[in-house]
This record gives sequence, C-alpha cells and structure tokens, in this order.
Amino acid sequence: MSAVLYDYWRSSASYRVRIALNLAGIAYQPVSVDLVAGDHKSGDHLARNPQGLVPVLEIDGLRLTQSLAIIDYLDQTRGMGLLPAEPAARARALALAHSIAIDLHPVCNLSVARHATELSGNAEGMPGDWMRHFIRPGLLAFEALLGGFDQVPYCTGPQPGLADLCLMPQMYNARRWGVDLTDLPRILSVEAACAVHPAFADAHPDRHVPA
Repeated sequence: MSAVLYDYWRSSASYRVRIALNLAGIAYQPVSVDLVAGDHKSGDHLARNPQGLVPVLEIDGLRLTQSLAIIDYLDQTRGMGLLPAEPAARARALALAHSIAIDLHPVCNLSVARHATELSGNAEGMPGDWMRHFIRPGLLAFEALLGGFDQVPYCTGPQPGLADLCLMPQMYNARRWGVDLTDLPRILSVEAACAVHPAFADAHPDRHVPA
C-alpha cells in the first residue's frame, strides 16, 4: 500500500514532510486539505488528527502527525542521516532546525496570523506586518547560528539535513511576505543549493497547487 499524505500546498509543515519523502525516495498519494476553506476542521480530518492540523502521513500501517515526528520516523526507518550521530553535533543541529520549526514557524501559522489580524480590527498592513515582524529576526538568528557550522553546501554539512528541511519552507514564506533577505549570505547560499536539489524542487508549493 502506498503512502498517503494529507497536506496543504502552502503549509510549511507539509512542505518539509514532502521534502523528506522525496529525499527518502518514497512515492505517496497527496490528498489536499484546504486550510483556507476550513477542511481541516471537518469531521473526516479531525478523525485523522484531533488537532485539526496538517500534515498527516499514512505509511507502514501507521497514521502519523506532527511534521518533526514524521520526519524523525522516516529518518529512523529509512536511514536518511538527517542528523549527526554524535550527541553534541546532533544537539546543535537540532537546535538550528528547532529555531525555525518550534520558535519561528508557529507564530507565523495561518491561524495565528488570522487571529492577530482580527484582534487588530483588520488594521492596514496586516497580516504582512505580523509576518515580517517575526520572520526577519528569526532568520537573522538562524544566519548567526549557521556561522558555527561547516556549510558545504547545506546547513550542517555536505548532504541535506533537518535544518534544511525547516529552512526552505520558511524562506518561501519570507519571500511571499517581502522580508528583506539581502544581508543573509549564509542562508542565501544554502537556499541556492537546496533549490537545485530535485527533492526540494519537487516539494515546492508551486508544484502542489490544488487543481
């Protein structure tokens, strides 16, 4: 039985799982869950994930939620090598990935930005101002953290790792919301390397716009 991925084309969490599936060489059936239309609140989707979030991956007879947990499962079962084996190096690489996936991404989630816009009385410039307020400082910190790694050419070494899977969806969002990226040379170098990698290119949201 082939894997089934319930996702939304612009979801950062879904995007990073698509990259991981591609890197692992796993064919999957995509099923769109339209967050804008509220499909994630439907009874069918809540039965898959009581949190009402995407992605949900059905694979190996399992139904998995939470993108980082899904990626960890794929890494552990498919030997992808997304994190270093040595404990100290692993902790540093995890911290880099988590700075985006745990600290930055959640406050820029669609539901959070929508709520902030509503609380502002639909103030002019929202939600773009909200997104830029959080994304740029988060990427500045990521840029500084990258200085401690040997980039050749990815975030933590010669092959794509977890940090790259977290960074690329955030860069998509940064460009969508007009974030200034001109002073982030390390990040831009990683982005350029990832952009030409087939696993990343095939996972890009523009290739997953629902019909």
